[in-house]
Amino acid sequence: MKLGVNIDHVATLRQQRMEGFPEPVYAALVAQEQGADSIVAHLREDRRHIQDRDIRLLKQGLKIPLAMEMAATDEMERMALEVGPTRVCLVPEKRQELTTEGGLDVISRRTALQRLIPHLSAKKIEVSLFIDPDSDQIKCAKSLGADTVELHTGSYAATAGPAQAKELDKLLKASELAVNLKLRLHAGHGLTYKNVQPIARLPGMEELNIGFSIIARAVFVGLGSAVQEMKELLSCAE
Repeated sequence: MKLGVNIDHVATLRQQRMEGFPEPVYAALVAQEQGADSIVAHLREDRRHIQDRDIRLLKQGLKIPLAMEMAATDEMERMALEVGPTRVCLVPEKRQELTTEGGLDVISRRTALQRLIPHLSAKKIEVSLFIDPDSDQIKCAKSLGADTVELHTGSYAATAGPAQAKELDKLLKASELAVNLKLRLHAGHGLTYKNVQPIARLPGMEELNIGFSIIARAVFVGLGSAVQEMKELLSCAE
């Protein structure tokens, strides 16, 4: 089970005061040193946290894969093709949202994705689609030529008790379908130290991408320890 550490919130803190620190690239290097398997960074159109220079520096300095989250736009396509991250994860994006809300509707975006995905694949960039655990969305992702689907776990994370069990069952069925379709399987959004293990145990799950809870934990124990603790939870879940 691999852990992708999202460093967006380190950049958010930096941008609050525009002081030039804390440095998200340094955070990525600490996470790498402490066992992260990849670094995730979302270059949003409004540049509210991660900046273009961050993406370029991450690509230059990391020894582990860089996963660039981005909207399916011409501007972001140009950036991805220039930098050449290991993986691009295409996500929905709205200016007014605090964080990504729900998965990308790949069915309604089929035409744009049919053009974009081959461009990325031609440059040997793995293409992941961040989608809800919905069978039609997963089948469409496969038909579009995606390498990977990342299941949106926000609804699971936001519930408890029987409601959470119902959401987990949706994720289970989605995981099984993705595996049957020979898609690589990732998951993320809202995962914490308390709710991550059931997701790690889903069949075929290869990588969990986690940001906010690790950075929040790091306030109290340090980033290195926060990454190590999450890695240990994933190891125990296997």
